[in-house]
Amino acid sequence: MANTPSEVIAAQRLRYRVFVEELGGDGRLVDHENRLERDEFDEFARHLILIDTEVDDDDPDRVVGAYRLMTSDDAKRAGRFYSASEYDLQPLISSGRKLLELGRSCLLPEQRGGTAMHRMWATLAEFVLSEGCEILFGVASFHGTDAEKLAEPLSALYHKHLAPEDIRVRALPPHRIEMNRIPADQIDAIRAMKATPALIKAYLRLGGFVGDGAYVDHEFNTIDVCLMVDTTRMNARRKAMYTGN
Repeated sequence: MANTPSEVIAAQRLRYRVFVEELGGDGRLVDHENRLERDEFDEFARHLILIDTEVDDDDPDRVVGAYRLMTSDDAKRAGRFYSASEYDLQPLISSGRKLLELGRSCLLPEQRGGTAMHRMWATLAEFVLSEGCEILFGVASFHGTDAEKLAEPLSALYHKHLAPEDIRVRALPPHRIEMNRIPADQIDAIRAMKATPALIKAYLRLGGFVGDGAYVDHEFNTIDVCLMVDTTRMNARRKAMYTGN
C-alpha cells in the first residue's frame, strides 16, 4: 500500500501513462504539465501499488501497477463513492454490508498477461480479509464510446451475468445505455468473450455480476459497466482463486 505522498504521486503518474497517453482519457483535475491522472477521491482512498524492484528507488516509474481502494468509511469521508456519479448505488449502500470500491486499476503494457495482476489481487485479498469487506464493486471499462461496436459483449454480460435484484445497481441518465442489445440466442459466446477486457473477465471468473445498464464516459473515452463480487456468494473454488489458496 502507498504510504507516502510520493508513492501516491507515482501511482497517479502511472495512471496518466495508461489512461491519458495510452487510452486518450482526460478529466477536470488531470495535470498534463506534470503528467498526473488524479481526482478529488485520491486523498480519501488507499492506493495499492506494484513496484518493479529492479528499477532504482528514486525512479518514479518503478511503480508499474496500481489499484485505488475505497471502503465504506473512506466514502463517508469523501462524501460518496466514485461510482455514484455513474450508478445508483442505493442497493449496495442500503444493504448495510461493508463495501469496498475498486477503481483506477492499471498496469504497464509489458506487465499485462503475467504474474503482475495475480500479485496485486493476492494483496487485495489480504486487504479484504483484514478490513472485513463483504461486497467488492467498481466500474470497469470497454475502450471507446460506440455502443453498437460493443453490442455483442455488452449483451452477453447482460444475459449471463446480471446481478441479483438485491445488489443490482443501475446506470444513471443521461449517459446510460442499455446492455441488452442483442437477443441471447444470437450471441456468439466465444467472440463476445474475446471482445471483453481482461479485468472484466477476471471479475466474472470470481463469480462477479454486472449492474443494469452501461455508462458512456466521454472524458475517459470508455463505456463502463459496474462489476460486483459478493464474497458470500463465492463458492470454495472461487474463494481459493481469489485468496491464493
